[in-house]
Amino acid sequence: MSLLQQNYQNVSLEIQRVCRRVGRDPRTVRVIAVTKYVDIPTAEEALDLGIEHLGESRVQEAMRKWDQLGERGTWHFIGHLQRNKVKEVLARFQYIHSLDRFSLAEEIQKRAERVNKVIPCFVQINVAQEEQKHGLLRSEVEDFVRQVSTFSHLKLVGLMTMAPYTEEAEETRPVFQELKRIQRQIQKWDLTAAPVPHLSMGMSRDYQVAIEEGATWIRLGSTLVGRTQE
Repeated sequence: MSLLQQNYQNVSLEIQRVCRRVGRDPRTVRVIAVTKYVDIPTAEEALDLGIEHLGESRVQEAMRKWDQLGERGTWHFIGHLQRNKVKEVLARFQYIHSLDRFSLAEEIQKRAERVNKVIPCFVQINVAQEEQKHGLLRSEVEDFVRQVSTFSHLKLVGLMTMAPYTEEAEETRPVFQELKRIQRQIQKWDLTAAPVPHLSMGMSRDYQVAIEEGATWIRLGSTLVGRTQE
């Protein structure tokens, strides 16, 4: 058994264990293998093991992987997206997890309209208000969501956040709880193009806590596929 296969088995068992503890169906939690730091053979092995979802955050590196593996799997763009890279991303990725400003939404709308695609997007929210991280502030969310929900070629399928780095996973819980509260508030607005049923939150060090607080997508790098290149 390869290390990746062992990691995937361990992660799958841990998801089941956490879900049993909080009364969730493990099938409601989907794993994105964050392959941005690993080579093409490792990403290919992940697909061979049945890991369907791959996450990339660097457009040039992602294009190199996609050129070889793009016919397989579902690709998620999870990094900060520059407007001049939107065309390349829309041609290769099924989901964007980092919609964090109106100018980016406008560019996605323009490009998606040209190719007649509706793009599923996650609104990135900087819940912890860390200066070094991207994402909307809590006070900006309502205006942003209401405006973007009028765009014909975007669908807001969820919210995304990154918790602060901490050695104690339990310290991330308030961040995930707040994202869940924001989700519930948006859903009360009953916007057709912003149903936000999903929460993309939780990474290798804190995904168990994220699952307990409602994560439906977890983004796993080191604990799953490792980290073999920068």
